[in-house]
Amino acid sequence: MSTAAPERLASPVLRGRRRTVGGYITMPLILAAVCLALYLYVASRDLDSIERRLLNADRLGSAIWQHVQLTAVSTVLTLVIAVPLGVILTRPFARRVRPFLIGLLTLGQAVPTIAILVLLAVAFLFLGFNAAIVGLVLYAIVPVLLNTMVGLEQVDAAVLEAGRGMGMSKFTVLRRLELPLAVPVILAGIRTALVINVGTATLVTYINAGGLGDIIVGGLSTNRFTVQLVGAALTAVLALVIDYLAGIAEDLLRPRGL
Repeated sequence: MSTAAPERLASPVLRGRRRTVGGYITMPLILAAVCLALYLYVASRDLDSIERRLLNADRLGSAIWQHVQLTAVSTVLTLVIAVPLGVILTRPFARRVRPFLIGLLTLGQAVPTIAILVLLAVAFLFLGFNAAIVGLVLYAIVPVLLNTMVGLEQVDAAVLEAGRGMGMSKFTVLRRLELPLAVPVILAGIRTALVINVGTATLVTYINAGGLGDIIVGGLSTNRFTVQLVGAALTAVLALVIDYLAGIAEDLLRPRGL
């Protein structure tokens, strides 16, 4: 694999002006309307005992909270691993091993998530939250790693030379020039990882890790369409909410002028 692979695989970054006030409030209004429509639809249905048990407020609240925990913890761990690894792989001493490591990680991402979770359960004989976190991290690490590498490598060499000419050490150049200029691309990778984790976290129900997957699978196993619809809709709304919040973080953390 050539060193150009990260450029092809990394997520694009949309640059330009920050959103207007209208741009910030449009998505919350749309999501609120979707949630209201979903509530009115469920309230209009004559639910049986199974549907009422699966769709009660406590059950849904617990599933949403578990899903948020799975997404947040796995994404934080992904950042702790992927960003430093991306920095290391852009250094000259790591250029030889970089194509092999990227190829291995990309190949691993091609494996279905449920297969990774099952392999973890079989190999290490543990289920639940911890196994789910390991699987989610393995699946989400690629976009953050590739975007970190692309962000660092696209920094203008003239800027780096100017920093070294001012007497900065290599670490200072990295900390004060490379990383700040790479922030937009890195944030795009983090945003992608968050959305990936929200979607794939629905599968961890099969290893007893909870989340909104419990609601969806509960509806599938009992052949209750309303339960399936609520679980899927809440997962989609949660993914859009997290993507919206990540977009705000992008706007706030992006250096001025980028």
